[in-house]
Amino acid sequence: MFLMDARGVLVFYNDAAALLIGKAFGEMGEIPAEEFGAVLKMKTPEGRPLRRRDTPAGIAFFERRPAHKMLAATGYDGVQRLVHATAFPLFGTTTELHGVVSVFWQVADLEGDA
Repeated sequence: MFLMDARGVLVFYNDAAALLIGKAFGEMGEIPAEEFGAVLKMKTPEGRPLRRRDTPAGIAFFERRPAHKMLAATGYDGVQRLVHATAFPLFGTTTELHGVVSVFWQVADLEGDA
């Protein structure tokens, strides 16, 4: 699970997410989502690069709606993994966006990307 705040900063991810990206949150700390997204090199399952705004988290953040996709992401270990990812916006009592939560589950390891 990843948690992004209303500024677009990745403010937390759990130990399961650390397995996907190859670093614990304590090692990384808060990081702007665009910087984090660049690290993961997200692509379609067919290998086409995905813009950040076209990922489930990007759709939830920019379009303020839930989204789900299968995508390939590369961790710090250089391993590209195929994952299902779902994200949804977090709203307060008004329509003010407080952030985005993203959950994912791995389907397979793909070839190394490094």
